Amino acid sequence: MSGRKAAGGTHISTTSMRQKEQTETEECSKEIKSLMWIYVMVGNLIRGIGETPIMPLGISYIEDFAKSENSPLYIGILETGMVIGPLIGLLLASFCATLYVDIGSVNTDDLTITLTDTRWVGAWWIGFLICAGVNVLTSIPFFFLPKTLPKEGLEDNADVTENNEKEKHREKDMGKKRGITKDFLPFIKSLFCNPIYMLFTLISVLQVNSFIITFTFMPKYLEQQYGKSTAEIIFLIGVYSLPPICIGYLIGGLIMKKFKITVKKAAYIAFCLSLIEYLLFFLNLMWTCDNFPVAGLTTSYEHERIQQPLYVKKNVLAECSKKCNCLTKTWDPVCGDNGLSYMSACLAGCENSDGTGVNMVFQNCSCIQSSGISSAVLGMCNKSPDCTIKLQYFLIVSVFGCFIFSLAVIPGYMVLLRCTKSEEKSLGVGLHTFFIRVFGGIPAPIYFGALIDRTCLHWGTLKCGEPGACRMYDINEYRRIYIGLPAALRGSSYLLSIFILKLLRKFQLPEETDSSETELAEMQLTEKESECMDVHRSPESENGRELKTRL
Repeated sequence: MSGRKAAGGTHISTTSMRQKEQTETEECSKEIKSLMWIYVMVGNLIRGIGETPIMPLGISYIEDFAKSENSPLYIGILETGMVIGPLIGLLLASFCATLYVDIGSVNTDDLTITLTDTRWVGAWWIGFLICAGVNVLTSIPFFFLPKTLPKEGLEDNADVTENNEKEKHREKDMGKKRGITKDFLPFIKSLFCNPIYMLFTLISVLQVNSFIITFTFMPKYLEQQYGKSTAEIIFLIGVYSLPPICIGYLIGGLIMKKFKITVKKAAYIAFCLSLIEYLLFFLNLMWTCDNFPVAGLTTSYEHERIQQPLYVKKNVLAECSKKCNCLTKTWDPVCGDNGLSYMSACLAGCENSDGTGVNMVFQNCSCIQSSGISSAVLGMCNKSPDCTIKLQYFLIVSVFGCFIFSLAVIPGYMVLLRCTKSEEKSLGVGLHTFFIRVFGGIPAPIYFGALIDRTCLHWGTLKCGEPGACRMYDINEYRRIYIGLPAALRGSSYLLSIFILKLLRKFQLPEETDSSETELAEMQLTEKESECMDVHRSPESENGRELKTRL
């Protein structure tokens, strides 16, 4: 073997690889680590600061100046726009993923990895440049938005306009006298003593935890489960998942506007639709595939394509390849003509190779037991055609699931808006978004990623000898965590939803009374709050609230 030409399959090439590895290890102490991740982190921090106020303040802006029956539709349009953006982003990401990360600086014809290889890294940085330019352009119209608008439907009423102007002057004078700090803490206490608001916020945190981990790790899950490339998976997610969400938002807003659904009915609609989508989610347990058949990891060398229950032994080395002195940590997979994958051409016992780049073919592989010429090609073997069919089933279920859940979003969000007092609405929406970002957006990917790492079968190795990215997962364990943990989080949120439905039965909301009974309704809505605190209100603020009630 030592005198033949083989890429990673000869004693000579193995020795050179060991020498190269030793040289790189000695240079590790001199290497200056890249600090580019700091720029990415700071950039995302600044972007988050800029975009976060748009959501809470934009929704309260719409709720304050639109008719009560029109605001669900407007909010639905706003939510739709927030989904169209990720849809375009996913399509852009799918394109960028087909380009190698170092495009322009390396000759891609010399690459020996394919799109389906776990070592492939797409040109992610192109998307950042394009999106940064678009963000600058779209931010310009926000500078031209007025601070206030006349209440929709009342623009021609002279008396209302005059009273509105007086109210603005009173609020301005009150703001000068009292200051924001005197209102901030009482409003915070009032929101924290609002049981419906706090339960809804807790439910949102649980739901967002489950959705973030599902969406964040879906590409990796589908890659490992169905054996597709990153670019293809991202494209399918964008095409199958996001358009139904846009349609659901619009239809949900139209239904709320057309039938003038009350908050109590909206709560029941949101609960039932979300529960149906939750039960539909469990169908994903049916569309499953086995692990990739990799010799020494998921199956033995003797039993081709037979999944071994005790593969944890990881007998990577076999008698057919021991004389080649192969590196067991190397991950350069090849697919034998027997349908079995090997971690490297050396571990497959291949003696020589023909061709260059991704078209390289390894021949005379002693570990490949087949009736052919015992050859192998670069990359993992494709999964069975049944996996492609199951992927289609998974995507079809996702279409219906996304549509049904998006129908429930607008009715559910109206419960949040209508259960808070008008003067607390902006702060309430802002706090709701804050809690979602802090307790949902930050910890969920961290703890879920740690659980996913426990299912790794083979870790990559950096040139300094430190562990790198996971090259292959136990897809059965991955599936249990990917489906089980979000199901548990969402299941607990529905228990809390039942308490909200019971509380809504006890409280009489302002929209369900006439103008003469509105004040009494607000008192009933904040019955629990009065036990915690007594918010001081000046005569000017009381007059302002009465004017809003009449409007």
